[in-house]
Amino acid sequence: MAAATMEKVVNLCKRRGFVFPGSEIYGGLGSSLDYGPLGVELKRNVKDAWWRAVVTGRDDVVGIDAALIMHPAVWEASGHLAGFTDPLVDCRNCKQRFRADDLQGTTCPACGGELTEARQFNLMFKTFVGPMEDTAHVAYLRPETAQGIFVNFRNVVETSRLKIPFGIAQIGKSFRNEITPGNFLFRTREFEQMELEFFVRPGDDDSWFEHWREERLRWYTDLGLSAERLRVRPHGADELAHYAKACCDVEYRFPFGWAELEGIANRTDFDLRRHAEHSGKDLSYFDDERRERFVPYVIEPSAGADRSTLAFLLDAYDEDEVEGEPRIVLRLHPKLAPYKAAVFPLLRKDGQPERARRIYDALRRHFPVDYDQAGSIGKRYRRQDEVGTPFGITVDHQTMQDGTVTLRDRDAMSQVRVAEDRVVEELRARIG
Repeated sequence: MAAATMEKVVNLCKRRGFVFPGSEIYGGLGSSLDYGPLGVELKRNVKDAWWRAVVTGRDDVVGIDAALIMHPAVWEASGHLAGFTDPLVDCRNCKQRFRADDLQGTTCPACGGELTEARQFNLMFKTFVGPMEDTAHVAYLRPETAQGIFVNFRNVVETSRLKIPFGIAQIGKSFRNEITPGNFLFRTREFEQMELEFFVRPGDDDSWFEHWREERLRWYTDLGLSAERLRVRPHGADELAHYAKACCDVEYRFPFGWAELEGIANRTDFDLRRHAEHSGKDLSYFDDERRERFVPYVIEPSAGADRSTLAFLLDAYDEDEVEGEPRIVLRLHPKLAPYKAAVFPLLRKDGQPERARRIYDALRRHFPVDYDQAGSIGKRYRRQDEVGTPFGITVDHQTMQDGTVTLRDRDAMSQVRVAEDRVVEELRARIG
C-alpha cells in the first residue's frame, strides 16, 4: 500500500470533487473549505454511521439539535468567556502570528525574528443580535455543541422516559477563531462536531468512561481505519481540563504525526452545576426507584466529523498497478463510500445503454450510485476506483442474452455474474 501524503490527498480531493478551497474565485479565505459533490456524501456517511452507532443503534441515547447562537450567559456559566483562550505572539519582523504554546524557542520559527510578549486571545467569534452593535446585544457563535446539550438536560428529562444512565447526542457546527489553523480539514475555524453527553450516577462514572473509550475506538476500526494507525492516549494530570476527572484521546497517525480524532472525557457534574448556579434552575435528577436526588456525572465522547473524514480519506488512499497501468484507489469502507456502485454499458450500442440505464434507475432508489458510459471500460473502472466506489456493474453481450451482469469488486478485483433482478440484494449483503 502506497503511503498517503497530505499533498496527494488534497490534490485528489480538489480534482475529483471532494473538497474545494472556500471562496476560491475571490482568492480563497484562510482555513475555509467547501465540500464538493463527493465530499458532502462522504462526510454525511461518516455522520450517519456515528448517529447509528451512538443514537439509533442504542435504547439509552436520544438526539437534539440546539441553536448555533445561544444566550451569552451560557458561555459565562461554562467558563468560555473567561477561560477559552490561547496565548498569542506575533513576529515583529515577518508579522506572522503563532500560538505561544506551540513554539519550542523564543524566536520566530519562520524567519528567526523577535517575538512579541504573549497575550491571551479568546477563540470565540463575537457577533450581535438585533440592529444595535453594542455590549447589550453581544452574542457568540458556539465554540462547542456540548453546552446546547447541558442547557437542554432538564427539557429532555421532563419530556422523555429516559432513566439514568442515558445520553443526549447532537451533530452540529462549531466555530473557533483559531490562531494557527491548518493541515487541510484537520484544523479549521468552522467545523462540525459529533458529541455525546452520557449522564450517569456518581460512582458509576469510571466504568462508563471505560465503556465509551472502548466503544469509540472500535467504531473507527469497524469502519476500516487501520488499527496500527490508531491509539488511545490518556491525558496526564498536567493537561487535564479543570472540569475533567479523566480524559483520553483517540489519536490517528496522520502524515504530520499523531493527532487527536476524538476526546473522551469524564466531565463530572461540573457543567450541570455551573448552569444550575447561573440560571437558578434545578438541574438535578430524581431517581424514582431509589428515591434520591443527585446531579449526574457526564461522560463525553466528542469527535470531529471533518477530522474523521480526513482520516478515512488518508487511510483509504492507495496506489497500485493493474494490467500494467498505475491506479489510484480509495479503499473506503462500503458504508462510507460516496457511491455504493457504478453502472456501465460495455458498449454504447446494441441496447446496452438503455438496459444499463434501467438498472441504474432501479438501483438509485436504494443506494447512491453513478452511471458512466464515457471511455473504455478500463478507464471507467479507474475513475470509480479513484473516488472509492466499491462495486462496478457492467452490462455486456451476455446481459442481453441471459439477464446477468458483471459485478466487479474494487479491492479484490474479482468479477462474478449476477442476475440483474438480484443486484440490489447482492449489494445490500456486500455493503453490510
